[in-house]
Amino acid sequence: MVFFLQMVFAGLSVGAVYALIALGLNLTFWTTRVLNFGQGSVLMIGAMLTAVLIAYGVNLLLAVLIALVAAGLVLVVTEMVAIRPLLKASGSMGWVVSTLGVGVFLQGLASLVFGTQAVAFPDVLFSSSATLQIFGAWVSVQYIAVFVISVVIVGLMELFLRRSTWGYGVRAVAHDRELASLMGIPVRKVVLLSFVVSGVLAGVAGILTSQISGTVDPGFGLHLLILAFVAAVVGGMGSAVGALIAGLGLGVLEKLIAGYYSPAAAQTVAFVLLVVVLAVRPQGLLGKKETVKV
Repeated sequence: MVFFLQMVFAGLSVGAVYALIALGLNLTFWTTRVLNFGQGSVLMIGAMLTAVLIAYGVNLLLAVLIALVAAGLVLVVTEMVAIRPLLKASGSMGWVVSTLGVGVFLQGLASLVFGTQAVAFPDVLFSSSATLQIFGAWVSVQYIAVFVISVVIVGLMELFLRRSTWGYGVRAVAHDRELASLMGIPVRKVVLLSFVVSGVLAGVAGILTSQISGTVDPGFGLHLLILAFVAAVVGGMGSAVGALIAGLGLGVLEKLIAGYYSPAAAQTVAFVLLVVVLAVRPQGLLGKKETVKV
C-alpha cells in the first residue's frame, strides 16, 4: 500500500506538469489552429537558462524571471518566423515542419552554447532530501510542491480565460477569427499574447520537471512534449480542465505501470490511451464537437 501511494503521488506530480504543458499547447492552438511541435525545446530553454544562470551566481528569482522572459520571447519569434508566414497559404500544413525545425534548431543551439552533457539543476523549491509522510507513505516535498504549483497555475489560467478581457478575446478568436476582427478585437495582439503566455507556461513546466529530475540537457523536453500532446488531445483540445484531468490520469498510469510492471511498458501507455479515447470519443473527454458550415 505504501509503494502504491508513493507511485500515485509521483504520478500526480508529473501528470500536473503534463497538464501545464498541454495548456500552453492549447493556448496557441485556440488562436492559430496550429500545434507548436517546438514547445519541447522551449521547456529546455527555460530550465537550462535557470540552471546556468544560478551556477554563475545570479539570484535565484532573477534567474527564473530571465528564463521565463526568454521562453516567452522564443515563442513570439517562433510565431513570427515559423507560423504566421505559412498560415497565409490556405490549407498549408507547413507549420508542422517549421515548428519541428525550430525545436531542432533550439536544441542544436543549446548544445553549441551549453554543451551536450546534462547540467545539474539546483534545488529551487525544496531540498531533494526533504520528505513528508502522507497516509504512511514518505513522499518527496518537491513532488508535492510541483503538483500544487502546476494545479494552481492551471486553475488560475482557466479562471483568467473565462473572466478576463484577454480571455474573452482568446475565445472569440478561437471561435471565428474574421468575425472577432470585425467586432474590433485586436486579433494580432491576442495571438501574440497567447504565444507569450504559452512560452512562460513551458518555461515554468521545464523548471518544475528539472527540479524533480535534478538535471537538464539539450535533448530535454521532447518526451514531455509528446505526453503533453496526448494529455491535450485526450482531455479535449480547448479544455484546460480536460487537459488537467487527462494529464493527472496519464501521470498516475505511467508511474503505476512502471512501478508494478515495467518502465518500458509505461512508455506505451500514453499512445494506448490516445488510441482508445480517439476511437470512443474523438473530441476528447471534455472537448466539444466542431460544427463546420458549408
